[in-house]
Amino acid sequence: MLYHILVPLSDIFSPLNVFRYITFRAAYATVTALLIAFWLGPKLIVFLRRHGVGQRIRTDGPESHLSKEGTPTMGGVLIVLATIIPTLLWADLSNRFVQMSLVACFTLGLLGFLDDYLLVVRRMRKGLLGRYKLLGQAAIGLTIGIVMVVSMSHGDMTLKTTVPFFKNLQPYLGLLLVPFVMLVITSTSNAVNLADGLDGLAVGLMAPPAMVFAGVAYLSGHVKFADYLNIPYFPGAGELTIFCMAMMGACLGFLWFNSHPADVFMGDTGSLALGGSLGTVAVLLKREFMLIIVGGIFVLEALSVVIQVISYKTTGKRVFLMAPLHHHFEKRGWAESRVVVRFWIIAIILALMSLSTLKLQ
Repeated sequence: MLYHILVPLSDIFSPLNVFRYITFRAAYATVTALLIAFWLGPKLIVFLRRHGVGQRIRTDGPESHLSKEGTPTMGGVLIVLATIIPTLLWADLSNRFVQMSLVACFTLGLLGFLDDYLLVVRRMRKGLLGRYKLLGQAAIGLTIGIVMVVSMSHGDMTLKTTVPFFKNLQPYLGLLLVPFVMLVITSTSNAVNLADGLDGLAVGLMAPPAMVFAGVAYLSGHVKFADYLNIPYFPGAGELTIFCMAMMGACLGFLWFNSHPADVFMGDTGSLALGGSLGTVAVLLKREFMLIIVGGIFVLEALSVVIQVISYKTTGKRVFLMAPLHHHFEKRGWAESRVVVRFWIIAIILALMSLSTLKLQ
Protein backbone atom coordinates (compact mmCIF):
# COMPACT_ATOMS: atom_id res chain seq x y z
CA MET A 1 0.00 0.00 0.00
CA LEU A 2 2.72 2.46 1.02
CA TYR A 3 4.73 1.37 -2.02
CA HIS A 4 1.89 2.29 -4.38
CA ILE A 5 1.18 5.59 -2.62
CA LEU A 6 4.68 6.92 -1.98
CA VAL A 7 6.81 5.70 -4.90
CA PRO A 8 4.89 7.82 -7.48
CA LEU A 9 5.50 10.84 -5.24
CA SER A 10 9.28 10.30 -5.35
CA ASP A 11 9.46 12.46 -8.48
CA ILE A 12 8.28 15.34 -6.33
CA PHE A 13 10.07 14.46 -3.09
CA SER A 14 13.24 12.49 -3.84
CA PRO A 15 13.77 10.96 -0.33
CA LEU A 16 10.70 8.80 -1.04
CA ASN A 17 12.88 6.87 -3.50
CA VAL A 18 13.87 4.75 -0.51
CA PHE A 19 10.53 2.96 -0.83
CA ARG A 20 11.71 1.49 -4.12
CA TYR A 21 14.29 -0.62 -2.28
CA ILE A 22 13.23 -4.09 -1.21
CA THR A 23 15.76 -4.19 1.63
CA PHE A 24 14.31 -1.02 3.19
CA ARG A 25 10.72 -2.24 2.96
CA ALA A 26 11.65 -5.73 4.20
CA ALA A 27 13.33 -4.27 7.29
CA TYR A 28 10.33 -2.15 8.13
CA ALA A 29 7.94 -5.00 7.44
CA THR A 30 9.83 -6.96 10.12
CA VAL A 31 9.60 -4.08 12.60
CA THR A 32 5.92 -3.58 11.80
CA ALA A 33 5.21 -7.27 12.40
CA LEU A 34 6.96 -7.12 15.77
CA LEU A 35 5.07 -3.99 16.82
CA ILE A 36 1.72 -5.51 15.82
CA ALA A 37 2.52 -8.67 17.78
CA PHE A 38 3.65 -6.76 20.89
CA TRP A 39 0.61 -4.45 20.79
CA LEU A 40 -2.07 -6.97 19.89
CA GLY A 41 -0.70 -9.98 21.79
CA PRO A 42 -1.77 -9.03 25.34
CA LYS A 43 -5.21 -7.95 24.11
CA LEU A 44 -5.73 -11.24 22.27
CA ILE A 45 -4.64 -13.30 25.28
CA VAL A 46 -7.10 -11.46 27.54
CA PHE A 47 -9.87 -11.96 24.97
CA LEU A 48 -9.19 -15.69 24.65
CA ARG A 49 -9.10 -16.16 28.43
CA ARG A 50 -12.31 -14.21 28.90
CA HIS A 51 -14.10 -16.45 26.41
CA GLY A 52 -12.63 -19.68 27.76
CA VAL A 53 -10.72 -20.57 24.60
CA GLY A 54 -8.30 -22.94 26.34
CA GLN A 55 -6.10 -25.77 25.14
CA ARG A 56 -7.18 -29.35 25.77
CA ILE A 57 -4.22 -31.54 26.78
CA ARG A 58 -3.82 -35.21 25.86
CA THR A 59 -3.91 -37.43 28.93
CA ASP A 60 -1.49 -39.91 27.31
CA GLY A 61 1.21 -37.29 26.81
CA PRO A 62 4.04 -36.24 29.13
CA GLU A 63 2.75 -35.58 32.65
CA SER A 64 4.44 -32.17 32.72
CA HIS A 65 1.98 -30.99 30.07
CA LEU A 66 -1.11 -31.52 32.20
CA SER A 67 -0.55 -28.16 33.91
CA LYS A 68 -1.01 -26.47 30.52
CA GLU A 69 -4.69 -27.39 30.41
CA GLY A 70 -6.75 -24.29 29.74
CA THR A 71 -3.89 -22.15 28.37
CA PRO A 72 -5.38 -19.84 25.70
CA THR A 73 -5.06 -21.21 22.18
CA MET A 74 -5.94 -19.97 18.67
CA GLY A 75 -3.17 -17.41 19.14
CA GLY A 76 -2.21 -18.10 15.55
CA VAL A 77 -4.61 -15.29 14.69
CA LEU A 78 -1.86 -12.99 15.93
CA ILE A 79 0.71 -14.61 13.62
CA VAL A 80 -1.55 -14.36 10.58
CA LEU A 81 -2.37 -10.70 11.23
CA ALA A 82 1.25 -9.80 11.99
CA THR A 83 2.32 -11.39 8.70
CA ILE A 84 -0.42 -10.15 6.40
CA ILE A 85 -0.77 -6.53 7.60
CA PRO A 86 2.94 -5.59 7.20
CA THR A 87 2.99 -7.29 3.80
CA LEU A 88 -0.03 -5.27 2.72
CA LEU A 89 1.65 -2.09 3.97
CA TRP A 90 5.15 -2.54 2.55
CA ALA A 91 5.01 -4.90 -0.46
CA ASP A 92 4.11 -4.32 -4.10
CA LEU A 93 0.57 -5.72 -4.06
CA SER A 94 0.44 -6.04 -7.85
CA ASN A 95 3.18 -8.68 -7.60
CA ARG A 96 1.89 -12.20 -8.24
CA PHE A 97 4.44 -13.79 -5.89
CA VAL A 98 3.15 -11.65 -3.03
CA GLN A 99 -0.46 -12.31 -3.94
CA MET A 100 -0.01 -16.09 -3.88
CA SER A 101 1.80 -15.98 -0.53
CA LEU A 102 -0.89 -13.84 1.04
CA VAL A 103 -3.62 -16.15 -0.28
CA ALA A 104 -1.84 -19.20 1.16
CA CYS A 105 -1.29 -17.57 4.56
CA PHE A 106 -4.88 -16.35 4.87
CA THR A 107 -6.70 -19.42 3.54
CA LEU A 108 -4.64 -21.96 5.48
CA GLY A 109 -4.95 -19.78 8.58
CA LEU A 110 -8.71 -19.78 8.04
CA LEU A 111 -8.71 -23.56 7.68
CA GLY A 112 -6.75 -23.91 10.92
CA PHE A 113 -9.08 -21.43 12.63
CA LEU A 114 -12.07 -23.58 11.68
CA ASP A 115 -10.36 -26.65 13.14
CA ASP A 116 -9.49 -24.80 16.39
CA TYR A 117 -13.01 -23.37 16.65
CA LEU A 118 -14.69 -26.75 16.30
CA LEU A 119 -12.26 -28.38 18.74
CA VAL A 120 -11.96 -25.73 21.44
CA VAL A 121 -15.08 -23.59 21.22
CA ARG A 122 -17.66 -26.07 19.98
CA ARG A 123 -15.98 -28.89 21.94
CA MET A 124 -16.09 -31.37 19.07
CA ARG A 125 -13.75 -34.21 20.06
CA LYS A 126 -11.81 -34.34 16.76
CA GLY A 127 -12.34 -30.78 15.57
CA LEU A 128 -12.32 -30.61 11.79
CA LEU A 129 -12.05 -34.19 10.53
CA GLY A 130 -8.67 -35.02 9.04
CA ARG A 131 -10.01 -35.82 5.58
CA TYR A 132 -11.72 -32.44 5.33
CA LYS A 133 -8.57 -30.69 6.52
CA LEU A 134 -6.50 -32.51 3.89
CA LEU A 135 -9.10 -31.67 1.25
CA GLY A 136 -8.86 -27.99 2.12
CA GLN A 137 -5.06 -28.04 2.03
CA ALA A 138 -5.09 -29.87 -1.30
CA ALA A 139 -7.56 -27.37 -2.77
CA ILE A 140 -5.32 -24.46 -1.78
CA GLY A 141 -2.28 -26.24 -3.23
CA LEU A 142 -4.21 -26.98 -6.42
CA THR A 143 -5.11 -23.31 -6.84
CA ILE A 144 -1.53 -22.15 -6.33
CA GLY A 145 -0.19 -24.82 -8.68
CA ILE A 146 -2.59 -23.84 -11.48
CA VAL A 147 -1.79 -20.12 -11.07
CA MET A 148 1.93 -20.93 -11.25
CA VAL A 149 1.46 -22.72 -14.56
CA VAL A 150 -0.89 -20.15 -16.08
CA SER A 151 0.35 -16.74 -15.04
CA MET A 152 3.62 -16.75 -13.07
CA SER A 153 6.87 -15.30 -14.46
CA HIS A 154 9.03 -18.41 -14.25
CA GLY A 155 10.04 -18.49 -17.93
CA ASP A 156 11.52 -21.81 -19.03
CA MET A 157 11.52 -22.93 -15.37
CA THR A 158 7.71 -23.00 -15.22
CA LEU A 159 7.45 -26.80 -15.34
CA LYS A 160 10.83 -27.48 -13.73
CA THR A 161 12.38 -27.32 -10.28
CA THR A 162 15.89 -27.15 -8.81
CA VAL A 163 17.97 -29.55 -6.73
CA PRO A 164 20.46 -28.30 -4.10
CA PHE A 165 24.18 -28.73 -4.91
CA PHE A 166 23.46 -29.50 -8.62
CA LYS A 167 23.41 -26.36 -10.77
CA ASN A 168 22.56 -28.15 -14.02
CA LEU A 169 20.05 -30.57 -12.57
CA GLN A 170 16.61 -29.09 -13.13
CA PRO A 171 14.07 -31.94 -13.21
CA TYR A 172 11.22 -31.46 -15.66
CA LEU A 173 7.93 -32.09 -13.86
CA GLY A 174 5.52 -31.33 -16.69
CA LEU A 175 1.96 -32.27 -15.77
CA LEU A 176 3.18 -33.45 -12.37
CA LEU A 177 3.94 -29.89 -11.29
CA VAL A 178 0.46 -29.17 -9.91
CA PRO A 179 0.17 -32.35 -7.79
CA PHE A 180 3.79 -31.77 -6.69
CA VAL A 181 2.85 -28.27 -5.48
CA MET A 182 -0.17 -29.73 -3.68
CA LEU A 183 2.05 -32.31 -1.98
CA VAL A 184 4.64 -29.76 -0.85
CA ILE A 185 2.14 -27.30 0.60
CA THR A 186 0.05 -29.99 2.31
CA SER A 187 3.10 -31.77 3.72
CA THR A 188 4.75 -28.60 5.00
CA SER A 189 1.63 -27.28 6.71
CA ASN A 190 1.06 -30.62 8.43
CA ALA A 191 4.73 -30.96 9.42
CA VAL A 192 4.72 -27.59 11.20
CA ASN A 193 1.44 -28.58 12.84
CA LEU A 194 3.05 -31.76 14.22
CA ALA A 195 6.02 -29.77 15.57
CA ASP A 196 3.71 -27.48 17.52
CA GLY A 197 3.81 -29.48 20.75
CA LEU A 198 6.16 -27.61 23.09
CA ASP A 199 6.27 -23.99 24.25
CA GLY A 200 8.01 -21.93 21.59
CA LEU A 201 9.13 -24.92 19.53
CA ALA A 202 7.31 -24.58 16.19
CA VAL A 203 7.32 -20.78 16.05
CA GLY A 204 11.02 -20.67 16.95
CA LEU A 205 11.83 -23.28 14.30
CA MET A 206 10.07 -21.13 11.69
CA ALA A 207 12.31 -18.08 12.05
CA PRO A 208 15.49 -19.52 10.41
CA PRO A 209 13.68 -20.89 7.31
CA ALA A 210 11.79 -17.60 6.93
CA MET A 211 15.06 -15.68 6.93
CA VAL A 212 16.70 -18.13 4.52
CA PHE A 213 13.88 -17.87 2.02
CA ALA A 214 13.89 -14.08 2.39
CA GLY A 215 17.51 -14.18 1.21
CA VAL A 216 16.80 -16.66 -1.57
CA ALA A 217 13.88 -14.55 -2.78
CA TYR A 218 16.03 -11.42 -2.89
CA LEU A 219 18.81 -13.16 -4.79
CA SER A 220 16.41 -14.89 -7.20
CA GLY A 221 14.73 -11.59 -8.01
CA HIS A 222 18.00 -9.72 -8.65
CA VAL A 223 19.33 -10.38 -12.13
CA LYS A 224 23.00 -9.71 -11.29
CA PHE A 225 23.07 -11.81 -8.11
CA ALA A 226 21.18 -14.63 -9.80
CA ASP A 227 23.65 -14.62 -12.68
CA TYR A 228 26.65 -14.55 -10.33
CA LEU A 229 25.35 -17.47 -8.27
CA ASN A 230 24.12 -19.31 -11.36
CA ILE A 231 20.60 -19.68 -9.98
CA PRO A 232 17.32 -19.15 -11.88
CA TYR A 233 16.25 -15.52 -12.16
CA PHE A 234 12.57 -14.82 -11.51
CA PRO A 235 11.51 -11.22 -12.19
CA GLY A 236 9.48 -9.93 -9.26
CA ALA A 237 10.49 -12.71 -6.85
CA GLY A 238 12.39 -10.21 -4.73
CA GLU A 239 9.11 -8.90 -3.31
CA LEU A 240 8.76 -12.22 -1.48
CA THR A 241 11.59 -10.97 0.75
CA ILE A 242 9.09 -8.61 2.37
CA PHE A 243 6.55 -11.37 3.01
CA CYS A 244 9.21 -13.69 4.48
CA MET A 245 10.63 -11.01 6.76
CA ALA A 246 7.13 -10.07 7.92
CA MET A 247 6.55 -13.76 8.71
CA MET A 248 9.82 -13.91 10.64
CA GLY A 249 8.88 -10.79 12.60
CA ALA A 250 5.48 -12.29 13.36
CA CYS A 251 7.14 -15.48 14.63
CA LEU A 252 9.54 -13.60 16.88
CA GLY A 253 6.71 -11.41 18.18
CA PHE A 254 4.54 -14.43 18.95
CA LEU A 255 7.50 -16.18 20.60
CA TRP A 256 7.51 -13.38 23.17
CA PHE A 257 4.22 -14.76 24.49
CA ASN A 258 4.72 -18.42 23.53
CA SER A 259 8.07 -18.98 25.23
CA HIS A 260 8.09 -21.30 28.25
CA PRO A 261 5.85 -21.12 30.22
CA ALA A 262 3.56 -20.14 27.35
CA ASP A 263 0.84 -17.52 27.82
CA VAL A 264 -0.82 -18.61 24.58
CA PHE A 265 -0.62 -21.38 21.99
CA MET A 266 -0.86 -20.82 18.24
CA GLY A 267 -3.16 -23.77 17.53
CA ASP A 268 -3.81 -24.98 14.00
CA THR A 269 -4.60 -21.38 13.04
CA GLY A 270 -0.92 -20.52 13.27
CA SER A 271 0.75 -23.82 12.42
CA LEU A 272 -1.17 -24.41 9.18
CA ALA A 273 -0.71 -20.78 8.11
CA LEU A 274 3.03 -20.80 8.82
CA GLY A 275 3.69 -24.21 7.29
CA GLY A 276 1.56 -23.51 4.23
CA SER A 277 3.20 -20.11 3.71
CA LEU A 278 6.66 -21.66 3.93
CA GLY A 279 5.71 -24.36 1.44
CA THR A 280 4.19 -21.79 -0.90
CA VAL A 281 7.31 -19.62 -0.86
CA ALA A 282 9.41 -22.72 -1.58
CA VAL A 283 7.36 -23.73 -4.63
CA LEU A 284 7.23 -20.16 -5.94
CA LEU A 285 11.02 -19.95 -5.78
CA LYS A 286 11.46 -23.50 -7.15
CA ARG A 287 13.29 -24.48 -3.96
CA GLU A 288 11.13 -27.39 -2.84
CA PHE A 289 14.09 -29.71 -2.24
CA MET A 290 15.96 -27.02 -0.33
CA LEU A 291 12.96 -26.99 1.96
CA ILE A 292 13.90 -30.50 3.09
CA ILE A 293 17.24 -29.15 4.35
CA VAL A 294 16.18 -25.83 5.83
CA GLY A 295 13.08 -27.38 7.41
CA GLY A 296 14.89 -30.54 8.44
CA ILE A 297 13.45 -30.58 11.97
CA PHE A 298 9.92 -30.39 10.58
CA VAL A 299 10.76 -33.29 8.25
CA LEU A 300 12.04 -35.38 11.17
CA GLU A 301 8.97 -34.58 13.26
CA ALA A 302 6.67 -35.73 10.47
CA LEU A 303 8.75 -38.82 9.69
CA SER A 304 8.75 -39.86 13.36
CA VAL A 305 4.94 -39.97 13.30
CA VAL A 306 4.84 -41.92 10.03
CA ILE A 307 7.45 -44.42 11.27
CA GLN A 308 5.68 -44.84 14.61
CA VAL A 309 2.30 -45.50 13.00
CA ILE A 310 3.66 -47.95 10.42
CA SER A 311 5.74 -49.82 13.00
CA TYR A 312 2.90 -50.12 15.49
CA LYS A 313 0.37 -51.27 12.90
CA THR A 314 2.69 -53.83 11.29
CA THR A 315 4.64 -55.17 14.28
CA GLY A 316 2.76 -53.93 17.33
CA LYS A 317 5.95 -52.23 18.55
CA ARG A 318 6.86 -48.56 18.86
CA VAL A 319 10.14 -47.19 17.52
CA PHE A 320 9.94 -44.03 19.64
CA LEU A 321 8.82 -43.68 23.23
CA MET A 322 6.26 -41.22 21.89
CA ALA A 323 5.74 -39.36 18.62
CA PRO A 324 6.26 -36.68 17.35
CA LEU A 325 10.00 -36.69 17.97
CA HIS A 326 10.07 -33.90 20.56
CA HIS A 327 7.92 -36.00 22.89
CA HIS A 328 10.36 -38.90 22.55
CA PHE A 329 13.12 -36.80 24.07
CA GLU A 330 10.79 -35.58 26.81
CA LYS A 331 10.01 -39.19 27.68
CA ARG A 332 13.75 -39.81 27.88
CA GLY A 333 13.96 -37.20 30.63
CA TRP A 334 14.94 -34.05 28.73
CA ALA A 335 13.38 -30.88 30.11
CA GLU A 336 10.99 -29.15 27.74
CA SER A 337 13.17 -26.05 27.45
CA ARG A 338 16.21 -28.22 26.63
CA VAL A 339 14.40 -29.96 23.79
CA VAL A 340 13.23 -26.64 22.37
CA VAL A 341 16.59 -24.85 22.51
CA ARG A 342 18.50 -27.82 21.07
CA PHE A 343 16.02 -28.12 18.21
CA TRP A 344 16.43 -24.38 17.57
CA ILE A 345 20.22 -24.80 17.40
CA ILE A 346 19.87 -27.61 14.87
CA ALA A 347 17.44 -25.48 12.85
CA ILE A 348 19.98 -22.64 12.67
CA ILE A 349 22.71 -25.05 11.53
CA LEU A 350 20.40 -26.44 8.84
CA ALA A 351 19.57 -22.90 7.73
CA LEU A 352 23.26 -22.13 7.25
CA MET A 353 23.75 -25.40 5.37
CA SER A 354 20.85 -24.59 3.04
CA LEU A 355 22.30 -21.17 2.24
CA SER A 356 25.60 -22.80 1.36
CA THR A 357 23.86 -24.76 -1.40
CA LEU A 358 23.49 -21.55 -3.39
CA LYS A 359 27.27 -21.35 -3.79
CA LEU A 360 28.26 -25.01 -3.59
CA GLN A 361 26.87 -26.03 -6.95
